[in-house]
Amino acid sequence: MSLYKQWTDMVVDYVKTRGEVAFWKEYGAIEKNIYSKVLANHKNALKGKISDLAKDFGTTSLFFMGFLDGINESLVESLDLESLQEDSEIELNIDFEKLYFNMLDAKADYLYELPQWDGIFSKEKRKEIQVKWRETKTIVNENKVGRNDPCPCGSGKKYKKCCGVK
Repeated sequence: MSLYKQWTDMVVDYVKTRGEVAFWKEYGAIEKNIYSKVLANHKNALKGKISDLAKDFGTTSLFFMGFLDGINESLVESLDLESLQEDSEIELNIDFEKLYFNMLDAKADYLYELPQWDGIFSKEKRKEIQVKWRETKTIVNENKVGRNDPCPCGSGKKYKKCCGVK
């Protein structure tokens, strides 16, 4: 069984037995510790066996797999998570701008507010990434319905007499 499958099964069991809040409390602390070290040493390549990297970060291979699952979309070349085992050799080439963006998207303030980001991006650069992220969340309706147009709900009435009634 792949390490990824073991990770997902463990998460499901953990949440069923102890609850989602307990899971995020434990995993969040582990994740924060890993990211603090990764960001502090952002110039050094992160490579090695999964089991060795897990030990270096003071966690189990399963929880390190969770970290890999979370960071995978922020890598220059993503990993084939399904094929990974504890003795798999990996090298993480992290796109830090994409990582910061994805942390904003995950609403992981405990990660994107880490002080180690100061050594990677200026406050202005982080603001720029936040603006780009907000732009992806803004929905612009280009098909404006006029008061006298047919209602888009399909009723056959004019918009002002149907869904546009105030």
